[in-house]
Amino acid sequence: MTHTRFACVLAALLVASTLAPHAAHAQAPIAATRAASAEASRAETRSAVPATVDSSAVAAATEATSGTGALDPASVRQGELPVSVQGQREARQEHVDFITPHITDSRHIELPYWKSPWYREVSTWPEGATFCIVPFNPLYRGDACRFDATPTKHVWMLFLAGLLCAVTLISASRAHERHSRRTGAPKGFSAAIEAMVLYLRKDVVLDNVGPHGERFVSFILTLFFLILFANLLGLVPYASTATGNVAVTATLAIFTFIMIEITGMRELGPKGYLKTIFYWPDDMPVWGKLFMTLIMTPIEIASKIAKPFALAVRLLANMTAGHVVVLALIGLIFTFGTYWIAVVPVGAAVAIMLLELFVAFLQAYIFALLSAVFIGLIRQSAH
Repeated sequence: MTHTRFACVLAALLVASTLAPHAAHAQAPIAATRAASAEASRAETRSAVPATVDSSAVAAATEATSGTGALDPASVRQGELPVSVQGQREARQEHVDFITPHITDSRHIELPYWKSPWYREVSTWPEGATFCIVPFNPLYRGDACRFDATPTKHVWMLFLAGLLCAVTLISASRAHERHSRRTGAPKGFSAAIEAMVLYLRKDVVLDNVGPHGERFVSFILTLFFLILFANLLGLVPYASTATGNVAVTATLAIFTFIMIEITGMRELGPKGYLKTIFYWPDDMPVWGKLFMTLIMTPIEIASKIAKPFALAVRLLANMTAGHVVVLALIGLIFTFGTYWIAVVPVGAAVAIMLLELFVAFLQAYIFALLSAVFIGLIRQSAH
């Protein structure tokens, strides 16, 4: 029964969290079509205007070909650059950003490679194939993809985190049963997982959720281990931090918010739950009740919204900040263009990575703890 609850909660969290990162790509085909139309219009405009000399092109070409004499005046008159100049400019533009690829989503995954630049990009989905979801919209006209659900890098990282979470906990549970039958007590890895689960169950869930809180144990434990594995994957070279994506953290926070509000509806009933939104004191005259209601109701609504917002932003900021600091420190080596200063940035980066290992556990623990506290707060209103 515990395995069934765990599987159901994990599947729901994975489905919602993996669909969420696609929101940024939902309008990509439409934007591409508009960009192509705009480019065609600009091309027609350029063809209608007499060719002039592009001063920036001349300057760039002169700078790139100084000392080589490889400048073609005809290409400059047409506003074009030599192939070598264009290649150098494209190379500079391609390698300008060396920090954000590790913490942003994309449609490719970097795998280790033995040649420079020491990685090879692999597409997350077959080229030319798009997995589209077209919701019912009677006002929509056209064949463009309304919701692009093609898996991205963070989606695969989430699936991998969920797979590791399921394999680790289920294998530990079976090893626990096997060792208990043989020796009467678990040992090794299963004993460590048991200690972690028992601590979270007693000190995080039951102590904060309140009486009869057993039914919330599966949800809180799933949140903790899923976030933990997603955080730890972000520390692996060539991997990515899915919890550094606001869509992922917001989805996890929204799931927690839904759990909190449904718990309040069940525990308090319709009348009691409405009192958590509309403040209505019982020990005041009518005019005082109306005055306090007008003042306190917006505050109550804001407090409900602030809870999932705090969960999402706290996890997002902490998992993004560490990676930015590490990559910025390593970037100092390339900024100064020498390896003589590498000892200081690399030493500082190693220290930050060790701190990030602690932060990965800490942020998963804080997310689970605050979720249990928020559930307990709305349940305590019924007692």
